[in-house]
Amino acid sequence: MGERMNRIARAGLVLTLVASVASCSKKEDSAPAQAKIQINGAGSTFVFPIMSKWTAEYTNVKPDVQINYQPIGSGGGIRQTSEGTVDFGGSDGPMSDSMIAQSKVGPILHVPVVMGATVAAYNLPGYTGELRLTPSVLANIFMGTIKKWNDPAIVRANPGQRLPATDIAVVHRSDGSGTTYIFTDYLSKISPAWKTKVGKNTSVEWPTGIGAKGNDGVAGMIRQTPGALGYIEMTYADQNNIPYASIQNSSGAFIRPTPEGVTAAAASAQVPDDFRYSITNPPGKDAYPISGTVWLLIPRNPRDKEKGKVVVEFASWILTSGQEFAPALHYSKLPPSLVTRVQQALSQAPPATGTP
Repeated sequence: MGERMNRIARAGLVLTLVASVASCSKKEDSAPAQAKIQINGAGSTFVFPIMSKWTAEYTNVKPDVQINYQPIGSGGGIRQTSEGTVDFGGSDGPMSDSMIAQSKVGPILHVPVVMGATVAAYNLPGYTGELRLTPSVLANIFMGTIKKWNDPAIVRANPGQRLPATDIAVVHRSDGSGTTYIFTDYLSKISPAWKTKVGKNTSVEWPTGIGAKGNDGVAGMIRQTPGALGYIEMTYADQNNIPYASIQNSSGAFIRPTPEGVTAAAASAQVPDDFRYSITNPPGKDAYPISGTVWLLIPRNPRDKEKGKVVVEFASWILTSGQEFAPALHYSKLPPSLVTRVQQALSQAPPATGTP
């Protein structure tokens, strides 16, 4: 009898412990999850590969912050930032004075975050040599005046290579694009005819070619079109195994796109206090000529002050820890001197300091 009572007592104790644990577990399960601050950004597809890395890594640093970024093109990023439908934008082309004046959220701060190369990517089945393109050849291809891969001007730039007598299928962006801005900014600098007839912008009236949406869309069109030539951000070309040309720079050297070539292009950049600048066709024998910057577009007086502060903190993190992820994804870090200047500007941003 005594042993039986002991077994009953022990069983009761176990049940009590199980109930206690279950009760605690239930309380923990019913505890409210930590609230997340959701930040929405949109714009540049050029920056999307590294932006995806940044947003993932930042969640580890700030678990209470969730950043959603939609790669809709720089034109869309500028528009949505100006309309106040996103907390920040991404653009590979700076906003013009008139764009800023029309902003519904007031002045917009341009924050450089990374640099990269826009490449002339192509699809030439059977061609395995280095493809070299001069500035005039590139401009004339996109003007539609050079139509064949074996055009004498292309042949002269590629001695010893056998180029096919196939048509060049020009591919360009169909949406508003900072990559387009970089490319047309370059063409406007090296071709008076292009500057006069087409000009530079995130969206232009293309003289020839077929359009595709986003860097990924252009990359896909190039891959599936024999004879194609288009412009895309270098990471998209590398991820899709699409070859790209060496471009003759202002010093006469043919430069293959590399992060180092972009850094060399930035070395001579004259950067104004509003951080709206261009690094296409710079001087320097090692500079890659079709280089560009990506800016975060941050309203100086955001409608949601708390979210505005979080955006500034995210931008500050990109300028420090976030720069370390650039080389592995084929982007170039910002020069340290520029980082210092941008950090100073961010420290004075109203959302970060709470000043009116």
